[in-house]
Amino acid sequence: MDHGIPIHFAEGVDMARRAGRLAAEVLSMVEAYVVPGVSTEALDRICHDHIVNVQGAIPANLGYHDYPKTILTSVNQVVCHGIPSPDKILKKGDIINIDVAVIKDGWFGDTSRMYFVGTPSVLARRLVETTYEALLAGIRQVKPGATLGDIGHAIQSVAHREHFSVVREYCGHGIGQVYHDEPQVLHYGRRGEGIKLEPGMVFTIEPMLNAGKRETRQLPDGWTVVTKDRYLSAQFEHMVAVTPSGYEVLTPWPGGTGADAPV
Repeated sequence: MDHGIPIHFAEGVDMARRAGRLAAEVLSMVEAYVVPGVSTEALDRICHDHIVNVQGAIPANLGYHDYPKTILTSVNQVVCHGIPSPDKILKKGDIINIDVAVIKDGWFGDTSRMYFVGTPSVLARRLVETTYEALLAGIRQVKPGATLGDIGHAIQSVAHREHFSVVREYCGHGIGQVYHDEPQVLHYGRRGEGIKLEPGMVFTIEPMLNAGKRETRQLPDGWTVVTKDRYLSAQFEHMVAVTPSGYEVLTPWPGGTGADAPV
């Protein structure tokens, strides 16, 4: 293809679906452990053991560009890429994003979701719920002939309606037998602009919304990204395939938020 984006046929989409559902299952499994007093290191260990020993899959993040852990745990003002640590203990009122990726038979599955630790503040709940709504708004734009700009515009419209900002430095990505592939899926944009979608494209949509300003900074560990103003941030992520008639969510979270794909 002249746009450099892989087009997957039915067998490839099926393999991506298998990997995606395994990643989603990890997020469902770990939910019971996201409680006050647990360390993010413990959550990482639980997810690693499940991926390896129960699913017979490979933790995709472990060792990726020398990343040291299985999952990414982004708490409160951490936008993305938070590294699990025995010193990071969850407390009541925290919000946390857990991002998991697995490899099964050479295919990648990648998804993330937010969790409340105890009862969140009113602002935290509104931010998390709006971020999920923005994800669904972006997914609903996916169909043959739509553009990547349609997805970004839908997401930013939901965010700006609630006076939240959209992080611009990080985006969704193509995925299949390559972890991060083309296209880049921005979470802001203009209707009708960008690459046109075709059946067989598979990519993630993973908006990051901030309660304050959109600017971020990376911590000295080379991974953790935080909001510059230290306001809260939230993120959700699904893998999506473009079908002949619309879309399919490849990472529905069993038994939890997102299990019923939006219509």
